[in-house]
Amino acid sequence: MTLTARIAADIALTGPISVAEYVARRLHDPVAGYYATRPALGERGDFVTAPLVSQMFGELIGLWLAEAWRGLGAPARVILAEAGPGDGTLMSDILRVAKIAPGFAAAAEVWLVETSAPLRALQAERLAPAAPRWAASLAELPDDAPLLLVANELLDCLPARQFVKTPRGWAERVVGLDAAGEALAWGLRPAASLCVEAPVGAVVEVSAAQEAFAAELAARIAAQGGAALLIDYGRGAPEVGDTLQAVARHAKVDALAAPDGADFTQHADFPAVLAAARGAAASAALLTQRELLLRLGIEARAEALARSRPDRAETIGRQLDRLVGPDQMGELFKAAAIWRGPPPPAFEDPG
Repeated sequence: MTLTARIAADIALTGPISVAEYVARRLHDPVAGYYATRPALGERGDFVTAPLVSQMFGELIGLWLAEAWRGLGAPARVILAEAGPGDGTLMSDILRVAKIAPGFAAAAEVWLVETSAPLRALQAERLAPAAPRWAASLAELPDDAPLLLVANELLDCLPARQFVKTPRGWAERVVGLDAAGEALAWGLRPAASLCVEAPVGAVVEVSAAQEAFAAELAARIAAQGGAALLIDYGRGAPEVGDTLQAVARHAKVDALAAPDGADFTQHADFPAVLAAARGAAASAALLTQRELLLRLGIEARAEALARSRPDRAETIGRQLDRLVGPDQMGELFKAAAIWRGPPPPAFEDPG
């Protein structure tokens, strides 16, 4: 029985489920969920992330982490963690840069927060020289040293419930069955009123999972010391809109009729993430990906790469534009920093 059929059978027995529960099952079902079966990254997969666009992204994140470590007083041991590390490309680039920061590589104890068995296998192969350790959640990371954590395109995998403004007030969008009781179908159920001004038909997304992740991470940083960088596509200010999408082979597919193995995402709610972090006694601020990478010197790095590889100068220019161009990833993607103590690099004056 396919995952879609199992979800439909469960709904027939127990009733409609929230959008958040539906997305969580499509992504994390232990037998047929996306991350349990075929998470496919890169041009030949389902989607491309910034670390796969260019080595420049990971190198600059590595420099950010090294400078954050120095800002902590260069402790002899630090937990260097990545949550949702994909195929290991980002951490590989980070560790390459770590070697040029005196003392940082020796101090870094590498941890990967990952639940997907296929991805753990890819990470183990790519990162074997670093002898990484794995955790299934933030709670499994050590708490006896400062924490430096990066997560790229993780928040969008933490699902959100959806609420719709109707002429009679707010209702929650749910996944149920059609009139024949066979195919999945959208529906609505009564919901408590939201303190949001919105016209009839507007959709508001609320992600308890994103807020909980930010609060837990911030509480650890407040207790242990350290800093975290969360990079994702999403909104930098409160807004309404349906951002749910299912993707397979770089193409959007119907969220209810999507084949097993499709990826599901929703935009990161950065205002809620920052509020949750500050509520856990940590400092937090937000930049666009463009602002972050420009402040970290990506233009100079691109020029240096182009001089060393003139045959690839045009390609490097395209990669730079994809990462920071306002009409590419530069504005849609945001970077949230969470820290205790002095602000980390690029966030001294987030503006």
